[in-house]
Amino acid sequence: MPLSAARAADALLPHFEGLVEHWDAAGAPGPGEGPAGLVLICDHASNVLPLDWPALGGDLGLSAEAQVSHAAWDIGALGLARGLAARLAPVTGGTVLVSAPLSRLAYDLNRAPDHPAAMPPMSEVHEVPGNRDLTAADRLARTEAICLPFHATLATEIARLVARGRRPALIAVHSFTPVYFGMKRAVEFGVIHDDDQTLTHAVIEAAKGCGLDTRLNEPYSAAGDVTHTIRLHAVPLRLPNTMLEIRNDLIADAPAQEAMADRLAPVLAAALTATGAV
Repeated sequence: MPLSAARAADALLPHFEGLVEHWDAAGAPGPGEGPAGLVLICDHASNVLPLDWPALGGDLGLSAEAQVSHAAWDIGALGLARGLAARLAPVTGGTVLVSAPLSRLAYDLNRAPDHPAAMPPMSEVHEVPGNRDLTAADRLARTEAICLPFHATLATEIARLVARGRRPALIAVHSFTPVYFGMKRAVEFGVIHDDDQTLTHAVIEAAKGCGLDTRLNEPYSAAGDVTHTIRLHAVPLRLPNTMLEIRNDLIADAPAQEAMADRLAPVLAAALTATGAV
C-alpha cells in the first residue's frame, strides 16, 4: 500500500491513547498541586481486544483460554500498580500511572514496531491467528493506532512534569507466569535494569528481608529487549528508572494485589530515597 493510502486508511482508525491516572501528595486519587515525582507504567495492563476494528486484528482468532492467559496481559499488574501509586504518592509528592488500553497481543507496547514480538503469531504455547502473515500495511496500521498514541501519552505526561521542574522516576510494573514452557520459576520478584542500574540495585538492596525470592534481571533482562518502554522514555532524559516483575500467582486477585503493594511500597520508597530519586 502506498504511504499516502496508508495514511488515508489510518485516518479512519481509532487512536488508543494511554490511560492516565493521578494520585496527589496525600495519596488520594486525582492530580495534586505540585508535579508528581514518580511515573508508573503498566504497558501490559489489559486483555481487551480491538473487537470492532478488524483492520487492527479484531478478536485475533484467540481461543477463550488464550485471552485470559498471561499471554494476553500481565495478570494482576494494573491492580498492583494502582496500589503502589497510592502508597508511594506521599513519598514522591504525587504519582502518575499510564496504562495500556488493549491487549499486548494486538500490539506489545514494550516492543519496537520492527520487533518480532510486537505482533506475535505465537505467544508461548498460545497461537495468535490474527497475527499471522501480517503485511507492512497491517503492521503500520497497528503502530499508528495503538503504539504511537500510547507512547505519545506517556511522553506528554513526563514532559509536563519535567517542564514544571520535576525529574520523575519511572517504574514499569509487570507480572510473569509461574510456569513457562513447562518450566517452574522459583523467582517471585524480579528487578530489571537497562543502561542505568542505580535504582534497580537500590531496589534489590532494599528488598532484602521483604520475604520474596528477589533476583536481579530475572526472569527477563534487557538482553531480551524487555526494557523498550523505559529505554524510550527514561534513558534520553536520564531519568531514574527500573522495571519490576512479580510472579502472577502472588497477585492473582484484588486482596493479593493490595497485600503485595503493602509489601513492596516500603521497598521502593527506601530505594527511591536512597538514590535521591525523590
